[in-house]
Amino acid sequence: MNTAELLIQCLENEGVEYIFGLPGEENLQILEALKNSTIRFITVRHEQGAAFMADVYGRLTGKAGVCLSTLGPGATNLMTGVADANLDGAPLIAITGQVGTDRMHIESHQYLDLVAMFAPVTKWNKQIVRPNTTPEIVRRAFKIAQQEKPGAVHIDLPENIAAMAVEGQPLQRDGRDKIYAASRSVNRAAEAIASAKNPLILAGNGVIRAGAAEALTNFASQLNIPVVNTFMGKGAIPYSHPLALWTVGLQQRDFVTCAFEQSDLVIAVGYDLIEYSPKRWNPDGTTPIIHIGETAAEIDSSYIPLTEVVGDMVNALTEIGKCTDRSGKAAPKSLSLRAEIRDDYEHYSKDDLFPVKPQKIIYDLRQVMAPEDIVIADVGAHKMWMARQYHCDRPNTCLISNGFAAMGFAIPGAVAAKLVHPQRNVVAVTGDGGFMMNCQELETALRIGANFVTLIFNDGGYGLIGWKQINQFGASAFVEFGNPDFVKFAESMGLKGYRITSAAELIPTLKEALAQSVPAVIDCPVDYSENVKFSQKAGDLICRM
Repeated sequence: MNTAELLIQCLENEGVEYIFGLPGEENLQILEALKNSTIRFITVRHEQGAAFMADVYGRLTGKAGVCLSTLGPGATNLMTGVADANLDGAPLIAITGQVGTDRMHIESHQYLDLVAMFAPVTKWNKQIVRPNTTPEIVRRAFKIAQQEKPGAVHIDLPENIAAMAVEGQPLQRDGRDKIYAASRSVNRAAEAIASAKNPLILAGNGVIRAGAAEALTNFASQLNIPVVNTFMGKGAIPYSHPLALWTVGLQQRDFVTCAFEQSDLVIAVGYDLIEYSPKRWNPDGTTPIIHIGETAAEIDSSYIPLTEVVGDMVNALTEIGKCTDRSGKAAPKSLSLRAEIRDDYEHYSKDDLFPVKPQKIIYDLRQVMAPEDIVIADVGAHKMWMARQYHCDRPNTCLISNGFAAMGFAIPGAVAAKLVHPQRNVVAVTGDGGFMMNCQELETALRIGANFVTLIFNDGGYGLIGWKQINQFGASAFVEFGNPDFVKFAESMGLKGYRITSAAELIPTLKEALAQSVPAVIDCPVDYSENVKFSQKAGDLICRM
């Protein structure tokens, strides 16, 4: 066999189900090897879409998603999605074709040093220059990509190496033993929690990655400690739970800000600093912190833990719970916020104004989606509203890119989500700006039978930037644009297209769209005057706990 065939055998050995990518001259040997493989190749319309698909596959499964491109412009197109996976903590393997090693020392058509280029956006990367090293490189790539904190790894395969004859076989996948936290750190954490009057749990995406949502919910319930989650930590505790104070992460004050201001101990569980800087909730660095995670705490002057409980998260939460006695403690003051937060959410349930307020769009979307259904939020003003208003009972049912936060994430992500969970309803929630960045992947969805709904918040501009401009300078500039007729656009691709003309239409339209046998697009005009109103309200917020 040749190196490309050995590479595919190694990918099969790692349990790879899909490779998302585009064909190119320099990856022809890989494509030929895939003809006889159990791996399904998903031909996409842009390499960025391939990377986002692999990104979301990794987040939903915990197994590295795989994307493939050719050299040069194909590889540069992968970069945004690869960077997104790396900063969001999603395991991903990016494979690029490359010119032959006999051309690298001279100026060559489409040649770039891809190993150097991908180095800043990956955990590790390597070019295969000896065919017999392929099994070691692939095994190492998957191990690094999937170990905590997960991220992206890049493999570069020159075309002459891909065609070389080789003997070899995949390496055995090694089992990973759990590492348990030291009893000393468990005891120190228990002592601090037992003595705190107003503790608060901050749950991040690490809880989801560790499969520790149930353990976290039991821990909070046993000790009667309220929980807030980050954007990417949704579902770490059911939003219907009486201790859930929902989501934190906006750059403006909100009800949950008061919980941090009143807290005398923050218990950070699976918290990634990249999502929501500790300087926003602990600006002076004076709030005591306990760090519970599968890796040590990052360094930040506002995040210096009293103790770090590092090890298997489920075990750590269970052991701390066993050692902590909070009997006789009054309920933390921040629990009084829950009624106020819930009232604000319900306030928009019967709003009938048009264009539709973002709060109302999201409220109605939540009513239609079952607890196990999945929404993928793109990046823009709607992402802020989705983070604040869309609440989850289960992990990995609302995916938000909040590390790299790349526009164009939602539609390719929805393709991957539907492949992973074909029996669930999937909705890609996007602005009109983000929609136009990767809408070509709707053809991919149609072709492979990944039927989901794309819900467009249509405001004719880059609403989030306009919002920030108004807050900072009093007026927006350079953010408006025109759009195609989204209904006709959808129909031209063989999809179903809908346009919302009143608030009352949204729920029945969502239900009809989700029942279609093809992907569907819903164009919903949104009233983003609510953005500035929220900022004004947030600026006037006074904590009254």
